[in-house]
Amino acid sequence: MTVRIEKKIVDQRVLKEENAANEAQQASTENQPLVMNEHIERPEFLLGTTYKIKPPIDDHAMYITINDIILNEGTDHETRRPYEVFINSKNMEHFQWVIALTRVLSAVFRKGGDVTFLVEELRSVHDPSGGYFKKGGVFMPSLVAEIGYVIEKHMKAIGLIETEEMSELTQRMIAEKKAAFESNGEPATNAEGSYPSNATVCGKCHTKAMVMMDGCETCLACGESKCG
Repeated sequence: MTVRIEKKIVDQRVLKEENAANEAQQASTENQPLVMNEHIERPEFLLGTTYKIKPPIDDHAMYITINDIILNEGTDHETRRPYEVFINSKNMEHFQWVIALTRVLSAVFRKGGDVTFLVEELRSVHDPSGGYFKKGGVFMPSLVAEIGYVIEKHMKAIGLIETEEMSELTQRMIAEKKAAFESNGEPATNAEGSYPSNATVCGKCHTKAMVMMDGCETCLACGESKCG
């Protein structure tokens, strides 16, 4: 087949079939947003956030640092995704499993895809010795579960997990319940932000804030009531 060339030839090369296919594929994906995967090299600069936790079962605090990578920076597809995690503590008792956990978590982050499942997996780990209550009265079934709680908090902060905000009606209802409880002569919360010592754990928000009000168990944290 003869092809008539109307324009002046300025360059030439032999194009094989496989090269043509690769170039066509590259052209079709040029405008596609970059997604997280294990082949993305670590940039020299990452955005990091450090969280401090102080479990009552441990003498030392733990510092959890999560570094994020920015994908498609400066475009409409710009996203922030966790890339690696580090956990530091003076307590060497946890050294081995902490190193193992951070390496596995970082590997999953770099793999890409939906990594939010890690939160549920970590928070469902229970300590055979029993859990503990962190400051504010929230029950943690284990130290690993609290690390999962921190990762969930971070994912919500960067928009990876949607934050479930209380409606104005729920907030007003909780404020009314706290006021009604305090009218009986006992503060709803103490100086440390915890709820009354006789409160029990709420099955909905896992906070030790369930108290008896007018013959009905009511949570002063989320408004959950046994009476509906």
